[in-house]
Formats: sequence, C-alpha cells, structure tokens
Amino acid sequence: MADAAQPIVLDDLTAPRLTDLQRQALDFAQANPVSLQIDRMVEEAVAVAGVDDLDNNNGFDERLAAYVGAIEHDEGLTQLARRTLRARIVRLLRNRLSLVDLLKRYPEIESIPIEKPIIVVGMPRSGTTHLVNLIAADPRRRSMPFWESQEPLPLPGQGPGPDGVDVRYRQAKEQHDALQTSSPLLAAMHDRYPEAIEEEVELLDLDFASYVLEWSVRGVAWRDHYLGLDQRRHYAYMRKVLQALTFLRGPRTWVLKSPQHSEQLGPLLATFPDATVAFTHRDPVAVIQSTITMMAYPDRLRRRSIEPQWLLEYWTDRVDRLLSASVRDRDLVPAERRIDIGFHHLNGNEIQFLEQLYDRAGTELTDEVRARFQRYLDNNPRGKHGRIRYDLPGHFGVTAKELRSRFDYYFDTFDVRVEGAGS
Repeated sequence: MADAAQPIVLDDLTAPRLTDLQRQALDFAQANPVSLQIDRMVEEAVAVAGVDDLDNNNGFDERLAAYVGAIEHDEGLTQLARRTLRARIVRLLRNRLSLVDLLKRYPEIESIPIEKPIIVVGMPRSGTTHLVNLIAADPRRRSMPFWESQEPLPLPGQGPGPDGVDVRYRQAKEQHDALQTSSPLLAAMHDRYPEAIEEEVELLDLDFASYVLEWSVRGVAWRDHYLGLDQRRHYAYMRKVLQALTFLRGPRTWVLKSPQHSEQLGPLLATFPDATVAFTHRDPVAVIQSTITMMAYPDRLRRRSIEPQWLLEYWTDRVDRLLSASVRDRDLVPAERRIDIGFHHLNGNEIQFLEQLYDRAGTELTDEVRARFQRYLDNNPRGKHGRIRYDLPGHFGVTAKELRSRFDYYFDTFDVRVEGAGS
C-alpha cells in the first residue's frame, strides 16, 4: 500500500517503464492473439450457462455487432487488452443467458418493486464512489458490490464453497489481487476491491447499451452508437436486472450511482420516478486531470502507445457533454427530491448532507445508521491508498486555466470550488 503521507509521482506516465511481470503478460498475449468472432463467443457463453436463449429482440444483435466492431477498429489495443475485452464479452453474454433463463423460471421477478432508490449522479472522480459506498453502509439499502457486478447471475448450483464464501466473490478477489500486482498504483486512483460498490451501468451492459466501453477503446464509434440508442428501453432492462438481484439477495430499496446518468436523466427518471437524486459537483479541471491520468496509467498494458493528447481532447469533450446535459435536464428531478453536494464538502461534512438527503427521501436516519456512516468515514479517509500528484502541463500540455474556461456555464450554475487555482 502506498504511503498516504507522500504524494505519488507518476514520472513515467506517458513514457512507461514496464516491470518484468508487465512485459511477460504483454509478450504472452502477443504470442497468443485472440479472435473476437461473435458466433464463437456466443458458443462459449452458452457452454458455460447451459442455456441458449439470448433474447435477441429489439436490436440486440446489432448492438453486439457494434460493440465488437468498436473494439476491432481500435488498432492501438494490445493483445492483452483484446483478451480482457473478449473475456468481458463472453461474461456479459453468459450473464444475459442466465438472466433470460431465471426470468422464465420465475416470471414473478418482473413484478418486484424497486422502491424509492437514492441515486448518486455526478462526474467521474467527483466523489460519487465515496458517497455511494457511504450510503451503502446503511443495511436497509441494497447495493451492488464489485464482485456481484461482474457475475450478477450465479450459475445453477453455484453457491458458497466449504468455507461459506461465494465463489463469485473468490474469483473477484483473485482478479483484484492480480491487478494490484500488475498495476499497483490503481488503488490510489480507483480501487475496485471486491466489496466496493459498483455502478449499475455494468448491468446495463448485459444489453450492450451503456457508455462503459468508452473507457476501454479509442474512437467515437461506440460513443455515437450508445448516444443514438433509446435509453428508456435499456434503462428498463437494467431495472429488470435489479429486480432479479433483489429476488436473489434482497432487499428492494437500492442505492445506485453512475456518471452516465448525468446525460440520461430522462430515462433515469422514467425508470425510477420516485427516486431521490444526490448530484455531486467538482471543478471540471480536477475531474478531467484525474480521469485522464487514471486512463493513461493502465494504458501501458492496454495500448501500444499512451496518446496523452487524445485522452485530453476526448475526455474534455466527454465531461463537457455530461455536464451540459446534467445542467440542461436536472429540473426533471423534482426540487424536493434532489440535493447538490460539492466535492469540497465530502471531507468531514458528509453527515449533515446525508441528513438532508434522507429527509428528502422520506427515510429515517437512525442512530444505528449514523454510527455505521461514521465508522465508514473513520475507516476510509480520503487518500487512504495515497494521493496522486497530477501534472497537467507536464503530462498533457495544458494548464488548468486554459482547460477551465470551457466550463464557465457550470461554475455559474453550481457552488463549485476551484481546485489548484495556481496551476
């Protein structure tokens, strides 16, 4: 674990110095290239799931083809990245098959209400992860830990091992430990440990309809395809997966979160009309520098070159799109069921904002839950795994001032504190 007292300096971010282990992984994958042939991936998923109905209605085949096509057209991916993405596709297909089968066997699942969820909406790196993990400390609320997001539907007969540990948790733990070995600084950026609460758009990707692939491939093809989809239909699909998870492991009052919702508030509210929404706000420059640094670091394994200028331009535009859509549509959430939380308030003032949030959600904030929240805060201080020292000019050739001018509309709308004003 990094020393939290010392900032982490990424002096090889754009010109990586690979470890022997990283070179071995890249060399092995390069010597054993993978095919993304759709029929073959479907066959593998069917063999694991033991069922063969993918529910191909409503353009599923076209979305799957567009998803795979976006990967195929990204010539900068390493074979290691292609191998990871192929495994993801097979996993998504397997879980989709299992969902279809589960709904056939228990049709009452689709009648399960998803009652008054609290939904955290904000930019990547704006405190959404901290806030959703904090709220998830309330045992009355259902949340989705990372291990479950990767394998939401257990295979028939799949259950805890002799030690009582779910095999899906064990798999996630092994993968997390391996990732910590190959990319040890990721924990300081975004530690996806097995118990960490994950975004529900991972479930939306069972329908191959979320923005998640944008975090893995270059190019605008998938972004434009995703933005052209009728997300009301796909958010309804996501709700169906949440119903299945509620059926399997209750309770039915959820806490959810994703930056994607910032540009999908219409579909979000159509799907969860009684939701209470917590909007998080942060200086867009801090959001962008954190995002593109977090992208560039693992790109040493995912890509043939880092391309810092591409990362800067793409994610500046992407954050702008997300923010402008959120500003435009936020009034779709009734004022009495929304709250705004500045990132600078998520460092010791959380409880007072949770009081407001629970009041608007019509939920009692009991002494027991308050104590649970405080224990989480005490055990998870900011910078627990170390702090990254960012270098926008050195790594990406731009100053904070140059980048910030694009977002005047956002500062004019919300209480957002400028970070690193001297940059």
